[in-house]
Amino acid sequence: MTDVNMGAINWIVIIIYLGGMLLVGAYFTKRAGKNTDSFFKAEGKIPAWAAGFSIYATTLSAITFMSTPEQAFLTDWSYSAGNIAIFAIVPLLVYFYIPFFRKLNVVTAYEYLEERFGPSIRLIGSLLFVLFHIGRIAIVIYLPTLAIGSVSNINPILIASIVGILCIIYTFLGGIEGVIWSDVLQGIILIGGAALIITLGIFSIDGGIGTVVADAASDDKFITSQNFQLGTAAAAIPIIFLGSIFNNLHQYTASQDVVQRYQTTSSVKETRKSLITNGFLALLTIPLFYGMGTVLYSYFNHAGTLPDNVNTSAIVPFFIVTSLPAGIAGLLIAAIFAAAQSTISSSLNSISACITVDVKQRFFDASPKENGVWFARVVIIIAGVLGMLAALYLVSTNRAETWNLFLSLTGLFGVPTAGIFALGIFTKRANTPGVILGLFGSAILSYLIQQTAFSPFMVSTFSFFGSMLMGYLFSLCFPSHGKNIEGLTVYSLKTKYQRVSKA
Repeated sequence: MTDVNMGAINWIVIIIYLGGMLLVGAYFTKRAGKNTDSFFKAEGKIPAWAAGFSIYATTLSAITFMSTPEQAFLTDWSYSAGNIAIFAIVPLLVYFYIPFFRKLNVVTAYEYLEERFGPSIRLIGSLLFVLFHIGRIAIVIYLPTLAIGSVSNINPILIASIVGILCIIYTFLGGIEGVIWSDVLQGIILIGGAALIITLGIFSIDGGIGTVVADAASDDKFITSQNFQLGTAAAAIPIIFLGSIFNNLHQYTASQDVVQRYQTTSSVKETRKSLITNGFLALLTIPLFYGMGTVLYSYFNHAGTLPDNVNTSAIVPFFIVTSLPAGIAGLLIAAIFAAAQSTISSSLNSISACITVDVKQRFFDASPKENGVWFARVVIIIAGVLGMLAALYLVSTNRAETWNLFLSLTGLFGVPTAGIFALGIFTKRANTPGVILGLFGSAILSYLIQQTAFSPFMVSTFSFFGSMLMGYLFSLCFPSHGKNIEGLTVYSLKTKYQRVSKA
């Protein structure tokens, strides 16, 4: 893509933003350093609205800010069905999942798996999360690298290193409390930046909103009847909605970065409020980020020109730097950094929680929670470096359509784990050997389906049901383990459970 001069004013705005994020991490350093409960759970002192904002920023972030507009620019709004699917799982979360996490007072989601199935399942679930999120870090480092690299001649390796190192530093310093309050600020910048791009884009087009709507209607850029039909060229909303339910179940029940937020509030009631906050923000995403892609589609048809061989993942930053005034452009490029950093910092803190709590404290050294923060911070550094190395691979291949790449990773590594949580909560018969065989059988099935022409959303659907069905059927081949599961399934939801495993 043609290089464009960012200008001194834009760089000053970006540097001020990045410096501000470091100050947030520094502010919470002392509080986070007291013990691992403070570092990973913020001692349950986070307000519900802030936890909800943090969940929103964590689950959407850079993928939302760049790849969602790309999807609307290239096709239509059909993927927005995934945002609506969040509301389909909120009742399940509120009435069935969160009570177990709060009852056990877990630091990581995978502590429940040990109570239900044993330490081997806990370790597998935790390590699968770590593997997936190192890949996720790579994608969200890659996106701002692409953004800046597409509008300047700065070495992309340098950009990726700066983004990754800054995230490592403020996550290292502030723990989960610093991460959450950074998420709040970044979420505000994320939403405000999207609204500003839409507004400025509309005013740059002759005819304004009327032209945008006319272009979108004539070129099927919203949603048409074809989107509700299977087997057509258009993306099928029923498949997207169904697959998104299972993707969301993975994020909200089996993914440590979200489950960890459930423990940062003071009560189950506050956790429920945080999910409601997140749900309304997810709805707001539809007009903001799909609308951004539709406005840019109209803009580049009438008022601007895209370079030849453009990487469509870069259409947002290209519009920002080539079409908007200095200072405003810098602020919106900072929004892309905000989008990336909210996800990276959450992933780093959650990876650290898994390695510290599920590996170190569980199998090697359970007692010194006060002295465990140094280990947690070392893990953050290592995970951050691994994520940066993976990001450099994406930079070298100039990979476009990163949303579909992310969905493929989710289907392979994440969604089968969600099936295991569902097996533990909704069945009594599932046991350890059956669950292990079902989990890996589902991963193999996911890989094979990914080699076909199926939508990534279908991969998620097969992954979830494959994990549940195979796990249950394999469990029937083994005798019941005799483990006390009273209080660990929906059949004894209100029963207290006394934890017996080492933690």
